[in-house]
Amino acid sequence: MDGNSLSSPTPFTPPTTEEDRLAWLRLIRSYRVGPGTFARLIAEHGCASAALDALPTIARASGLSSYTPCPADQALREYHAGLRAGARLLCLGAPDYPQALASISDAPPVLWALGRGNPLAQPCIAVVGARNASSLGQRTARKLAEGLGHSGFTVVSGLARGIDTIAHGAALKTGTIAVMAGGVDHVYPAENAALAAAIADQGLRLSEQPMGLQPQARHFPRRNRIIAGLALATVVVEAAEGSGSLITARDALEQGREVLAVPGHPLDPRAAGCNALIREGARLVRDTGDVLEAVGPAQSNPHTIQPVSPRPGPRSAPHSAAPSAAAPPPPARQRAPDTLTLHRLILDRLGPAPLAEDQLIRDLALPAATIAPALLFLELDGRVQRQPGGLLAKT
Repeated sequence: MDGNSLSSPTPFTPPTTEEDRLAWLRLIRSYRVGPGTFARLIAEHGCASAALDALPTIARASGLSSYTPCPADQALREYHAGLRAGARLLCLGAPDYPQALASISDAPPVLWALGRGNPLAQPCIAVVGARNASSLGQRTARKLAEGLGHSGFTVVSGLARGIDTIAHGAALKTGTIAVMAGGVDHVYPAENAALAAAIADQGLRLSEQPMGLQPQARHFPRRNRIIAGLALATVVVEAAEGSGSLITARDALEQGREVLAVPGHPLDPRAAGCNALIREGARLVRDTGDVLEAVGPAQSNPHTIQPVSPRPGPRSAPHSAAPSAAAPPPPARQRAPDTLTLHRLILDRLGPAPLAEDQLIRDLALPAATIAPALLFLELDGRVQRQPGGLLAKT
């Protein structure tokens, strides 16, 4: 039933009562009802309750002989679970719904928002990239996120490993939004639990999925359109060909937003996607100044978004343990990873572009005495090349 999305956003009269909000939840959680179908049903029937009554008849006409909309008790359980977690339900058309996201054709009718900060009060820039990011890519993402934050922008990303993690951590103090593929209360990957808790304390976590949902592969492309939709521009720091970051960039282009990319070494597969974007017309980014040149200063930007007011309520256990640090803690120095894991960590951070050995040691946060034997093995194995001046490169 969920055919093509509407060509332009449909004006919505957002729900004003708990009964109406539950009807919206029931409608969007009903089988085969996505944002496009939701919009058409509301346009045709006037409200969610009337659309729910009409759904079985519409389904039969579509060839579904037995169709039941989402049960009321299921929507009620989700609604109460969200409130218990301290989350707030944002409905399309309401003042607290992100205006930039509302302008895309397949905007989520409902979003769960979990957070205590006010990052939606500022215009947003998305910073995305590779999960197995190189040391250079991580440092670039950190500088970009910090610079954008100090320039008045909220940094949006997807809470994934690598570039997403770095971008969120660097922008915690200035404003960051994590768009989650699963439920807003389900942190993935688990290693980012501390960072997610810090974001809930200082920023905002958003999801269109039901509370408690564990993300699956099909949820991530849908998540990516929200990342792009929240932002005036999407900056891709590192991306292999066919990566999820390129899906976000494509979504941004389709939504009429700016796409910017950081160039990389032509022999590094993690830079192949960024280099291809630049070849196809994306703006090349070297630093924060290049981003500001593309979108203009935050103070004069007309796309400022209405803030989300924090909702008082109990907070789940992970949030109460939120650290005040701006990034997740580094690996403990006293416990070295096993040999194979250490080799993978080293190779993940190296690329064809040379990297100083002391920088690699700092990035890994491990003793030099632990890293040196692993480097020697990788050199002898032909996977790492040592160059003059203490530089290392992956062969």
